[in-house]
Amino acid sequence: MIRANVLCCAGTGCTSSRSAEVYDSFVKYIEQYGLKDEINVVKTGCFGLCQKGPIVAVYPDKVFYCHVQPENVERIVSEHLLKGRKVEELELSDEDLQTGEKILDIDKIKFYEKQQRIALRNCGKINPEDINEYIAMRGYEALGTALTSMTPQEVIDVIKASGLRGRGGAGFPTGVKWQFQKDQPGDEKYVICNADEGDPGAFMDRSILEGDPNAIIEGMAIMAYAVGAHQGYIYCRAEYPIAVKRLNIAIGQAKELGLLGKNIFDSGFDFDLEVRLGAGAFVCGEETALIASIEGKRGMPMPKPPFPAVSGVWGKPTSINNVETLANVAQIVLNGAEWYSSIGTETSKGTKVFALGGKIKNTGLVEIPMGTTLREIIYEIGGGCPNNKAFKAVQTGGPSGGCLTEAQLDTPIDYENLVAAGSMMGSGGMIVLDEDNCMVDVARFYLEFIVDESCGKCTPCRVGTKRLLEMLTKITKGEGTLEMLDEMEQLCYEIKDTALCGLGQTAPNPVLSTLKYFRDEYIAHIVDKKCPAGVCKDLLSYSIDPEKCKKCSMCAKACPVGAISGVPGKEPFVIDPEKCIKCGSCLATCRFGAVIRK
Repeated sequence: MIRANVLCCAGTGCTSSRSAEVYDSFVKYIEQYGLKDEINVVKTGCFGLCQKGPIVAVYPDKVFYCHVQPENVERIVSEHLLKGRKVEELELSDEDLQTGEKILDIDKIKFYEKQQRIALRNCGKINPEDINEYIAMRGYEALGTALTSMTPQEVIDVIKASGLRGRGGAGFPTGVKWQFQKDQPGDEKYVICNADEGDPGAFMDRSILEGDPNAIIEGMAIMAYAVGAHQGYIYCRAEYPIAVKRLNIAIGQAKELGLLGKNIFDSGFDFDLEVRLGAGAFVCGEETALIASIEGKRGMPMPKPPFPAVSGVWGKPTSINNVETLANVAQIVLNGAEWYSSIGTETSKGTKVFALGGKIKNTGLVEIPMGTTLREIIYEIGGGCPNNKAFKAVQTGGPSGGCLTEAQLDTPIDYENLVAAGSMMGSGGMIVLDEDNCMVDVARFYLEFIVDESCGKCTPCRVGTKRLLEMLTKITKGEGTLEMLDEMEQLCYEIKDTALCGLGQTAPNPVLSTLKYFRDEYIAHIVDKKCPAGVCKDLLSYSIDPEKCKKCSMCAKACPVGAISGVPGKEPFVIDPEKCIKCGSCLATCRFGAVIRK
């Protein structure tokens, strides 16, 4: 009889940190200690707390072990699983701010305490490669309910009443989109899941696909029934091999059980699904470019109207929703519109998944009710900036979003509030920046990404973003002028007003938000020829304080180009500015504060 389950994270993050070896070690030692009939070892999806990976959870004990390596496994097996003694130094823990006591109760850990997991409900709890585990969690019950006791219009009405909005960025009401397609004439219609997650630092959709692929299949089948479609496509980037593998396994298992294919639940409804791979073009996140790619054409946006709900893939009515949106659908059908609409704010219902990254202690995935503030996410869930560094800004919405400052941290998160603050929700990337980040360089980084990913179809995006990048690059090199700031701002608005698609129209946002909130940094680069954060190499210089130099030669040994000279033990070392490549190796190596960066 199985008395405990050992859940090993097999998401991309933990897999890159040897979680597959950890899993194999558990299988080996559980058998070696004679526990094979008592302990079940399961590969599961992302637990969310990526900073602590690889993570292993033991249920029903509700113990989370973090940073588990293969060499730790035998001890966990021999102590915890065999003798019932938890290995406390490996346990995920928090500290009570008032008493200073160690908190081991997973439900009271701050990272999870404020979260409400709907889209991520099964991630980290089930084996994503076994459809029976999904069914055990009420999987496909919503599809059965929809097909056997609801009309297509009733399904759409429930989604409308729930207030669910698209989680891919624009926040368009999902039920309204489905209604548009349903109302179109003809029997040949299509549904598409947009799993082309291209924002730097975003991994929400990938984690859902890896940890709970059947939730997307069920959501798509419900959507197809509601709009009258019989064929669906999941457009997933090929850089997500684990997600693609698990999607194909899930689709195969669903077909075997009759949950995809002909006459599902004896309802007379037919629906089939296949995965289409994308090459990783950022622009294919835009729905018309995605449709072109599925059709085998170059992924480039088309003018709208007609909208995909009228003329989409193969010229037929098409609904496109992203992964996170679809992950909510079955739960809404199961629990009702009122349940879902009771979560969140007046205009933004439900929860939102964010990929929390950058200068933050607890990097990973978080799912919070709409209306939670940025401050709560960054400080209470994320733990704030590491190494006692000061918070500087948070970038939301990826390349299409903007940077917000300390003054906006108490903003309740919803679609309208973030736009009003100068950023946007986007798909859910949230990058935290601290005092060591240069905001001019951050804007340059995002523009560099946009220029590289632009499809080139329209002149404002193809040429305009290139000109913006050129001006930003000049400023980071100390070659900018104050007139450039006005020129950049004017060009930003021209691009926003004239670019063909939403990606081009939002491309200037990182520049506009940093110009608005961090104009003093731009001025410092231009007037003082200094980078206040010490990031822009062309504006930096390195030297050694002879009074503090201990003549140890460690800096010289660390220098990759031989720019530092001196006699060990006899004379202070010096840096040749002509040879110095400003890599910072000397600064990182010196333990006496003798290296000066200006």
